[in-house]
Amino acid sequence: MNLLKNKMGKMTSVNLSFFFIVVLLFWIKTYAAYQIEFNLGIQNAFQHFLLFINPLSSALLFFSLALFWKGRARNIAFVLINVLLSFVLYANIAYYRFFNDFITVPVLMQAKSNAGIGSSAMELISIFDLFYFVDTFIIIGLIVMKKAGLQEKLRIRTVMSVMTSAVLIFLLNLGLANIDRPELLTRSFDRNYLVKYLGVNNFTIYDLVQNSKTTAKRAMADSSEISEVENYVKSNNPKPNPEMFGKAKDMNVIYVSMESLQTFAIDKKVNGKEVTPFLNSLVKDEGAFYFDNFFHQTGQGKTSDAEFMMENSLFGLPQGAVYMTHAENTYQSAPAMLKDEGYTSAVFHGNYKTFWNRSEMYRSFGYDKFYDATYYDMEKQDHLVSYGLKDKPFFKESMPYLTSLKQPFYSKFLTLSNHFPFDRHEKDTDFQKGTTGDKVVDNYFQTAHYMDQSLEQFFNDLKKSGLYDNTVIVMYGDHYGISENHNEAMGKVLGEEVTDNKHAQLQRVPLYIRVPGVKGEVNHTYSSQVDVMPTVMHLLGQDTKDYIHFGQDLFAKDRDEIVPFRNGDVISKEFSHVKGVCYDNVTGEPVQEAERKQACQQVSDEGTKRLELSDKVVYEDLLRFYQPKDFKKIDRNDYQYVNPNPKNSPNPEQQGAEH
Repeated sequence: MNLLKNKMGKMTSVNLSFFFIVVLLFWIKTYAAYQIEFNLGIQNAFQHFLLFINPLSSALLFFSLALFWKGRARNIAFVLINVLLSFVLYANIAYYRFFNDFITVPVLMQAKSNAGIGSSAMELISIFDLFYFVDTFIIIGLIVMKKAGLQEKLRIRTVMSVMTSAVLIFLLNLGLANIDRPELLTRSFDRNYLVKYLGVNNFTIYDLVQNSKTTAKRAMADSSEISEVENYVKSNNPKPNPEMFGKAKDMNVIYVSMESLQTFAIDKKVNGKEVTPFLNSLVKDEGAFYFDNFFHQTGQGKTSDAEFMMENSLFGLPQGAVYMTHAENTYQSAPAMLKDEGYTSAVFHGNYKTFWNRSEMYRSFGYDKFYDATYYDMEKQDHLVSYGLKDKPFFKESMPYLTSLKQPFYSKFLTLSNHFPFDRHEKDTDFQKGTTGDKVVDNYFQTAHYMDQSLEQFFNDLKKSGLYDNTVIVMYGDHYGISENHNEAMGKVLGEEVTDNKHAQLQRVPLYIRVPGVKGEVNHTYSSQVDVMPTVMHLLGQDTKDYIHFGQDLFAKDRDEIVPFRNGDVISKEFSHVKGVCYDNVTGEPVQEAERKQACQQVSDEGTKRLELSDKVVYEDLLRFYQPKDFKKIDRNDYQYVNPNPKNSPNPEQQGAEH
């Protein structure tokens, strides 16, 4: 009997030895990827230890599934599981290289819309990336050389013991993580934290669970849940500035999304020449208001998130893009609000209507017209970038459509040229590239200058058309162009080290509002994209007090100047709460006094509250239960965007990836 037990023990040991080799290889590879690819903000030895152990639990759990088989089937299962986990890891690596973020379920749902990533994808892939599949080749090699050992059937008790060990290691990991980061799974807006403490695979599982819960939220929501949101919004809604309210009544509105333009480029010189000379002149020469403490708040939806906030004064989501996951919700957008005032609404975009699911979302917003790429000449290759039409031909070809709109109109132009990887404009401008040695940063200045030239061209065309003197023009940077991956080069541009706090400050994007007959100025209020909708509505004489919105009029005298970000950071006039550290905005140094730390935490909590309530509105589709006075609900069936005479058909190769 003892002999049999000894034999069974040895057999189990042999059977599991290959399993542990497979787990060890994947563990080492994952930890190496963390060190090489991700900037997770490791601050101490304890966090480093958690980073080291966090791949273990998921590796044990997933590879233990192969132990239910025996022989060749088990070996095949080992390989297939390894390939799947390696693909998840590498997909996150490639995604992180530009977005500085991790893939979520809503992002995967967006993949079809963002097909044909073209040159952007090539910029993110390296031959050295084969390293992230080397353990797969090692496993296959060991199997082929019959070094995998005996693969006899294991007792269920043995397999369950391995799986239980995986769960216990995860619980230990989670417990230690909560010591360093309390309420990690309940209050985290930052996926970097989740990966740092729990790992890529455990984050993916968490995301699947969260996405399922989100789907259930809408089904369970009822009309009583809008009350909390309504009470909060109405108690945090400063009165419009009477000196500005109605100053643009019955005027046309043009929004221009300035792709990837950050505020550091404004008034910047390269080789002695201004990067954005036209934008620099707007306050003095065109009488525009310029907001120099205006921040983007986009998440994974990037340009679409910016559109969503500018139209609705609601925040984008912590995962994925509202445009992709909640396009059929009920919204009370700016173009819908203006319908009773006789406004015609239109969007102009040099890409196809399916990109970012715009044709579906615009139906929910109530846009009357959508001029997508089928309305433009997409045959001239020198007029194209990977994402659609370059800015100069885009604006030029848009003018006949714009002038044909019934006035007053509410319109939006989405530019594309100043887009990662910031290339294909060498022949369009004589502006020289930067000299940092970083290709992306150096190209950025050239494409930003080209966009500046195109905006000047557009302004001149508006003046020639007669629209200029009766049109409010709002121009805004939609999101960052230069990610954290280029901090070293940005340090050369700025002449100082780019710390976590400095990078947060770099999320400023320019905002210009030009109102005919009103003299503009530089406005220093701390503000963000959710603030623009109520501002423009008030300029047009539309009161927003009965609407659900989280922004505050930029001209209101008692606005609170709090800017929350989707990663959980919050910036205010006095403080910047970045990655859990409170900084003084004057000195840039961490706040030391207990009383001021508490004040900073209150600002952070207020920002978090706004994000949570906005998420509740979107996830649960609460606006279907809310009817503002005199607002007519949009019927999506009334809107379809079909070009009866298309100049071209959609070409996936011209539909780039949005960054």
